[in-house]
Amino acid sequence: MFDVAVFGSLFLTLFVIMDPPGITPIFLALTAGRPAKMQKRMAFQAVCVAGGVITVFGLLGHRILDYLHVSVPALMIAGGLLLLLIALDLLTGKTDEPQQTKDVNVALVPLGMPLLAGPGAIVSVILAVQKADGVTGQVSVWSAILVIHIVLWLVMRYSLLIIRIIKDGGVVLVTRLAGMMLSAIAVQQIINGVTQVIRGG
Repeated sequence: MFDVAVFGSLFLTLFVIMDPPGITPIFLALTAGRPAKMQKRMAFQAVCVAGGVITVFGLLGHRILDYLHVSVPALMIAGGLLLLLIALDLLTGKTDEPQQTKDVNVALVPLGMPLLAGPGAIVSVILAVQKADGVTGQVSVWSAILVIHIVLWLVMRYSLLIIRIIKDGGVVLVTRLAGMMLSAIAVQQIINGVTQVIRGG
């Protein structure tokens, strides 16, 4: 009732795309200044949001996109533009202003989506669910999805220990580095979307 090859393939794909180690500095930057208890809750919320989005698209992905007349490349470009806006805020220091971020639940956007449940992860899950044969294949696919989300939660949950070491000055540095990383991810996502549009045309 379990296909190790299917599980391993999808898990590794999602690990690379959702990038648990890479999400750590971004999570720390976006949740900086909040109480530790709230940060832990936001880590859990982000994973739940990502899991919910991934599950919905895994079950109804093509139907949703077809109904909205949205192509996968368009989804990638839109997600990239949204990430780029967040990255610019990190780079320019706007997220350091309490009035702009303290009341905003970044666990929903951009952490839950599109950072964790981005176009790449969504498309990978849609394809994996479609290709899975029988009950064994489906169990393997959904097991991989569940395990990667558990890994994501553990990484973000315990990344809070880093804050105790790097202090406030380190958080500012991490914020700027996260902005650079996020902007690169956003631009690459836009490039991938545009490339697919050109190839499709």
